Amino acid sequence: MGVARLVASFMGASAALLIATLVICSYAAPSTTVVLQGAGATFPEPQLLLWIRMFMETHPTVVISYRGVGSGAGQSMFFAHTIDFCGSDPPLTHEQWAKHRGEVMQIPYLLGAVVVIYNVPGLHGRLNLSGRVLALIYSGKILYWDDPRIQKLNPGAKLPHRRIVVVYRADASGTQYIFTLFLHKAAPDVWPWSLVSKAPKYPVMGSGRAVGGEGNPGVAQIVTSTPYSIGFVEWGYALEKHLRVAAIENACGRFVLPSVESIEAAAREAVKHLPKDPRDDFSTDLQLIVYSRSCSAYPIASWTHLVLWTRYPEPKARALASFLTWIAIDGYRHLVPGYAPMPLEGRELLLKAVRILEGESHG
Repeated sequence: MGVARLVASFMGASAALLIATLVICSYAAPSTTVVLQGAGATFPEPQLLLWIRMFMETHPTVVISYRGVGSGAGQSMFFAHTIDFCGSDPPLTHEQWAKHRGEVMQIPYLLGAVVVIYNVPGLHGRLNLSGRVLALIYSGKILYWDDPRIQKLNPGAKLPHRRIVVVYRADASGTQYIFTLFLHKAAPDVWPWSLVSKAPKYPVMGSGRAVGGEGNPGVAQIVTSTPYSIGFVEWGYALEKHLRVAAIENACGRFVLPSVESIEAAAREAVKHLPKDPRDDFSTDLQLIVYSRSCSAYPIASWTHLVLWTRYPEPKARALASFLTWIAIDGYRHLVPGYAPMPLEGRELLLKAVRILEGESHG
């Protein structure tokens, strides 16, 4: 790719950084075959798999694999050095980052959303829900679909007097972290910080009305086969399976459905406050985008992260640098439904990581 095309594709971004990256990386893969293994979050898995396939078509000396095993499992595998890179929806905790300070990089690189799905027979039209109502449902304090607090959000709807079956993720997942962070930000008096987790202990678990499902498929299968149930999955998965999705009240009191535009609105201001170096501490960065103050934002939008080492032996360093450069330059033109591109400021973190990989690789 020529310099002119590269700069044109990032009009308004830092042209000096982009040109320097092109010179350093030369957008080239290693001359000998190299294998890179990744694992982690299911949130970005469909997009990553498409990008990997497209990248390998034009870079035949690089073989990349990625397995969606969940953010928690991916982090464990990464720190055990059984994989080369990790996908994680939440960033590393401050303690994890401090332990490996200077050795790891974190890059928020792709936007998506968590959506609320439901199965209410006889309910027509769109269902509106708020973070407070969802927190009350998952804490076990709202039991029936016709609870006045749900009815108030859906005037005119005929909600049944049926117990709500609450479905959650049984596995540790970044999707779950994003969802519980939203509940906390929307209703901190109902959902304390102690319940924000990749594997929370939902208070409703002890009610006899709660069921756990493994991954998006497990949650979706339970919801679609169980009348009067509610759950949450990634937006891309809901689109693929044609699931009914609720509109969620945002911080401005508007009920918003997920869309590329409403997800980008959530990121537009948040990305300006991200650290400028992928080696920095990103432990609180999800709080910038989840429950965004933008009145156009879908409130359970989020970005997801790549976690890498700062140093790799050659030729892995060059292969990873080539892949990250390809994502920043070409990848965002090829998006799977359910995802949105990072704003330009966020993409510069990918290119900063390329410079670090090229400058610190060793044989």
